Amino acid sequence: MLKRWKTRILLAVAVLGPGFITANVDNDPNGIITYSQTGAQFGYTLLWTMIPVTLALIVVQEMCARMGAVTGKGLSDLIREEFGLRLTIIIMFLLVLVNFGNIIGEFNGIAGSLQLFHLSKFVSVPICSALVWLLAVRGDYKSVEKVFLGASLVYFTYIFAVVLAHPYWREALHATFQIPSGHVLRDKDYVFTVVAVIGTTIAPWMQFYLQSSIVEKGVTAESYGPSRLDVIVGSIFTDVVAWFIIVACAATLWVHGITNIPDASYAAEAMKPLAGQYAFLLFAFGLFNAGFFAASVLPLSTAYVVCEGLGVESGVDKRLREAPFFYGLYTLLIAGGAIAVLLMSNSSLMRWYTESQAFNGILLPVVIVLMLILINRKDLMGPHTNRRWFNAIAWLTAIVVSILSVILMVQQWWPGRH
Repeated sequence: MLKRWKTRILLAVAVLGPGFITANVDNDPNGIITYSQTGAQFGYTLLWTMIPVTLALIVVQEMCARMGAVTGKGLSDLIREEFGLRLTIIIMFLLVLVNFGNIIGEFNGIAGSLQLFHLSKFVSVPICSALVWLLAVRGDYKSVEKVFLGASLVYFTYIFAVVLAHPYWREALHATFQIPSGHVLRDKDYVFTVVAVIGTTIAPWMQFYLQSSIVEKGVTAESYGPSRLDVIVGSIFTDVVAWFIIVACAATLWVHGITNIPDASYAAEAMKPLAGQYAFLLFAFGLFNAGFFAASVLPLSTAYVVCEGLGVESGVDKRLREAPFFYGLYTLLIAGGAIAVLLMSNSSLMRWYTESQAFNGILLPVVIVLMLILINRKDLMGPHTNRRWFNAIAWLTAIVVSILSVILMVQQWWPGRH
């Protein structure tokens, strides 16, 4: 019996790869601060978003993985070929802008987590940025993937932290399945947070990185089955972790009236007197892991997008001299993000946290629509085009996020109307 379960666990771990990694990078310091602020400000009342967002994440990620396996091309490569260079450049510019904001957030998460242990950011950020750079430049795809998978499993620390926080489990579960009334759409902060949660859970960069990783790993239409399972498992796991982060902050910060979190490290520090030393250590260690993990992946994702869009060599399996532009951009993004954290004030960095996630939510519908047009073309996908229910969920996601984004922008222009 034990041997059979061991075999099942090993088989489950064996299929984990790009889908699991991509989904879990999503719980980066930007995501952690968004989920932490959600729990601290609104308690359990936004937990209902996790179910529809998880379903949408599975559908969107699966479309990307399938397109990569069938076409053998990255998403920005396909957009350039099918929609032209002008639209590709616009998409690339917006993604680089949003991703750079996210990269700054990753290094700030690293700095904040280690400052909890009295290590200055002027020491931690340069050292960690050098390690992040070496990981991709000196490694190959298989070794990098193993490191990323190991980092993904560290997210279990947040689940343990919640158990130590002793939340109201019944209230949390009830809120997960209870959709609030429509009057909440008049609350600017509530709508902003919903858009931010969607933006940090289904970020546009994820689609580009996942498809590029599927291609670089050599997955084909014939060998795609395990990759589909990888995407589903990764999407569910990452949102379970997100659910636990919200619950942890609702159970500790919200119930004690702490509704504003200046940064992710503050959430960990505030937990110490409320949930104990072990919860603090788990949350802080999880934050460091998330920052380092995402600081490695996000610059890679951005470099993939730009290089594929311009049609130049890219990939961690390439040597430095074989893909100089790819590694040059990767280096520039890491250096820029690290320097920004060393020079910017805490208040400016906090704005990057939340606003970059909202921009993700605004950009997401554009990316999904382009994906839907591509994946439903029989001349491109053959028999692997979307099923009707897949299209329905993907279009519904794009429409809902678009409506919420419009509401958010209107509320920003007329701030008194909420």
